[in-house]
Amino acid sequence: MSFWRHLRERVPRVRANMGKNQERPRSARGRITTVLVCVLAGVMMTVAAIAARGTDLRSDRTADLRDLIVSQGRRNTELRAQAAELRTEVETMTSQQVGLPQFGEQIAEAESDASLTPVYGPGLRVTLTDAPNDVRPAGVDDDALVVHQQDIQAVVNALWAGGAEAMSIQGQRVVSTTGIKCVGNTVVLHGVPYAPPYVIEAIGDRESLQRGLDESKAITIYRQYVDAYGLGYEVEWRSEIDVPGFDGSVGLKHAVAAG
Repeated sequence: MSFWRHLRERVPRVRANMGKNQERPRSARGRITTVLVCVLAGVMMTVAAIAARGTDLRSDRTADLRDLIVSQGRRNTELRAQAAELRTEVETMTSQQVGLPQFGEQIAEAESDASLTPVYGPGLRVTLTDAPNDVRPAGVDDDALVVHQQDIQAVVNALWAGGAEAMSIQGQRVVSTTGIKCVGNTVVLHGVPYAPPYVIEAIGDRESLQRGLDESKAITIYRQYVDAYGLGYEVEWRSEIDVPGFDGSVGLKHAVAAG
């Protein structure tokens, strides 16, 4: 019986000690850590509030884009209005041109100088052709049997030297920016490829034009190939030649004064 009485007395004391252990106060280190975390959180909230200064930290970024679109739209409207005013001014000046004959004469002269107007008159027609297909001399390169860029350019230069007033190649007006290029067995003029025969026409005094051809050293060499290999070279005096006006762009990017 003494054993059971001792056990009943021991159990209440153990339970009392367990309750005391669960209510044991926190250590000083834990309390200090908790205080530091709270202080740090407060400091971060304060800094964020100062930086925001009462504004929205997630501002509407599309607002700036809308403002830009509206502003550019207004600018476009202003430019359209200015363009309309300028068009009206040009139309007014053009309509007044009828009362200024000297102004119209200046425009016509400028267009003529720029080769924009067609020209009619006497002149020469020069036709260049390749050698016949059955002509294949031994030891002669095929390039020597066809008309090249430099051959056409030699005729053009000789006609200018002979006083040509206007000129065309394959029916296209020759201007200061005209370039002649060889591409394979064709010649490209103003972006258009042409095959032989190549026809060059020039308006001017026919005797002077002929003299320019006869005195050209480059054409003299070409005529040697004509005699040796059968290349074509024909000059015709014509009483009426029609040279069309140039219909391309006449803009110049670079220019150098002669002399």
